[in-house]
Amino acid sequence: MATKPPKSDPVQDAPRIAEPKHAAAGLPAVVHSLKIAQEQMGVRRTALTLLRVNQKDGFDCPGCAWPEPEHRHTAEFCENGAKAVAEEATLRRVTPEFFAEHSVEGLSDKSGYWLGQQGRLTHPMYLAEGASHYEPVSWERALGIVAEEIAALDSPDEAVFYTSGRTSNEAAFLYQLFARELGTNNLPDCSNMCHESSGSALSETIGIGKGSVLLEDLYRADLIIVAGQNPGTNHPRMLSALEKAKASGARIISVNPLPEAGLERFKNPQTPQGMIKGAALTDLFLQIRLGGDQALFRLLNRLVLETEGAVDEEFVREHTHGYEDFADAARKAEWDETLAATGLAREEIERALAMVLDSQRIIVCWAMGLTQHKHSVPTIREVVNFLLLRGNIGRPGAGVCPVRGHSNVQGDRTMGIFERPAPAFLDALEKEFGFAPPRAHGFDVVRAIQALRDGEAKVFFAMGGNFVSASPDTEVTEAAMRRARLTVHVSTKLNRSHVVTGARALILPTLGRTERDVQGGGEQFVTVEDSMGMVHASRGRLAPASPQLLSEPAIVCRLARRVLPDSTVPWEEFERDYAAIRDRIARVVPGFEDFNARVADPAGFALPHGPRDGRRFATATGKANFTAAPVEHPELPEGRLLLQTLRSHDQYNTTIYGLDDRYRGITDGRRVVLVHPEDARELGVADGSYVDLVGEWRDGVERRAPGFRVVHYPTARGCAASYYPETNVLVPLDATADTSNTPASKSVVIRLEAAATPRLEQSATD
Repeated sequence: MATKPPKSDPVQDAPRIAEPKHAAAGLPAVVHSLKIAQEQMGVRRTALTLLRVNQKDGFDCPGCAWPEPEHRHTAEFCENGAKAVAEEATLRRVTPEFFAEHSVEGLSDKSGYWLGQQGRLTHPMYLAEGASHYEPVSWERALGIVAEEIAALDSPDEAVFYTSGRTSNEAAFLYQLFARELGTNNLPDCSNMCHESSGSALSETIGIGKGSVLLEDLYRADLIIVAGQNPGTNHPRMLSALEKAKASGARIISVNPLPEAGLERFKNPQTPQGMIKGAALTDLFLQIRLGGDQALFRLLNRLVLETEGAVDEEFVREHTHGYEDFADAARKAEWDETLAATGLAREEIERALAMVLDSQRIIVCWAMGLTQHKHSVPTIREVVNFLLLRGNIGRPGAGVCPVRGHSNVQGDRTMGIFERPAPAFLDALEKEFGFAPPRAHGFDVVRAIQALRDGEAKVFFAMGGNFVSASPDTEVTEAAMRRARLTVHVSTKLNRSHVVTGARALILPTLGRTERDVQGGGEQFVTVEDSMGMVHASRGRLAPASPQLLSEPAIVCRLARRVLPDSTVPWEEFERDYAAIRDRIARVVPGFEDFNARVADPAGFALPHGPRDGRRFATATGKANFTAAPVEHPELPEGRLLLQTLRSHDQYNTTIYGLDDRYRGITDGRRVVLVHPEDARELGVADGSYVDLVGEWRDGVERRAPGFRVVHYPTARGCAASYYPETNVLVPLDATADTSNTPASKSVVIRLEAAATPRLEQSATD
């Protein structure tokens, strides 16, 4: 049966440490999934709910954006998907009585894990200026407060409208429509913090900021390179696709600073053989230093150029631009510089080259390990160069595959959640709705924090997510949020952002993916777009956690009617019937023509993709663009380490499901820093000792994350790793990727100092 939430906040800096695992999933994943699900939902609700996850007549998993195969298993979910569903479908409740018992100050001392474990929010809650506790408030009054604060602004650009990747296509389209009719493009989203670098690089080079492969392409590939990604924890269902690809003859190169169990061996829980033995996945592991990926791909490109017959000259001639400048730059790549930047041996790179030359169809997959560095955009451009050289974009079994994190983050961008919208999108919006949208660019995440800090923004409205915990430079971000006149969060569960507030604050509880959505026009469904551009329906089946919940589309529509009383947009119709929203999307967003009819297909439909569908490249040159940026890699001062922030296995983004990282051998704790034994010896830090992580950045500001247990771990030399959001405090707000402005969370220079605070007095407050 379901259990009650924890009353006390567990200590998080005294973990038990064991050897890392060398295989992922299998029976332990099944047992752990069911344990957490039953604790949150009970036995019967667990069975009813999990069997509907990712089914054609069910709901889309609120976790990652990995696509579903055409033929689905009865249990079409992974361990972390089961955790995500359990957290949303939990029987635990956060009621007005909870807020009466706990002050905001008291809640601010709790960890993100404790806050999330309390359960689902049930009522709109309001924190008045100067008050110590949230109090229940009617929806009418809550939306009236938002309207009051927006009306008091000197300009619509003093409001910020943030979006989480969980938001449906319908809600996202309405949200951006409301913001633009109000008069602002301040529409930052979680993509600004993760795959913005991918979108920036791909838009310039192939004309569309999305991956070019479908799931079937993985099964036809000869070689799959997985770079800067840990699918075993972050996208576990990807392991099934890699297993199938291997069975079809593909080979896999994994490029990562850490060995990851999921890429070593996958024990597929869907088959007896998989449960017992599993399948080895990686054929070659390149343990690269943080930030060395551009140098690696540049040298591979030089070596391909030097190999007779290796370049697809017809493809280059017919479909690309800028080849000569690129080739001149690539031929200057040097072995010594590359070996220093990557930490790899010459023999490893030569073996990788042999696998590349032996493969006709190559896919490169990547995630945050490539996108969160200063030079992330040129790194991803270099990956595109690598694929263009041998014609590996626009043919089956080949292409670019940025693996998105949150379940509809790509769809939200497609729907117009973007601070720098394309003129063509704004033109279509104006033609359809009869108002002139603003043309000036708005704030992305980093710029929004700066605006709040500097008093340029006064109202912050978040459609989902946990902005405070997800953002960099925690102390700066929290101080910025506290300067706002009003902070508003549309949420399903309690999180850190609810207790770091402006002068006034609102929590607006909303339906989850798992819940039935009934409006005036009857039962509704929403749609999502996965990481490969497939769009399909999502239908919740559970009764809402509270009769006080509103859906995200309903919240936007009601808010718009309060804030924009003279609007001619049919907000009331949109709330009543989501099909009416989809009809308008079909007339505004390319690729969604006849949306309602096409989404009726249980399998959904694929959005058009010029490079994939016909080697059509909507770039400034009309062709795929080679680029020739200088090679960069992080410089590491003596006695310092380069830190990457990452997730534990009991975590999805900022949601902490538990305190274990099973594959890395860490149990009952999160305040750990993984350091190579030789680096630790040189720095004089013993395994099990406690240190403060101190960031170093050109502004001279000391950023300190105190009380972390040192774990000797087989990382790449000179590199360290620790979990976010606890270490986001170390990421300077101004340390961002060129072009994309994404926080550089994977290359933070730190030093280790003996812990200033006694052990066990630390408690993560993510």
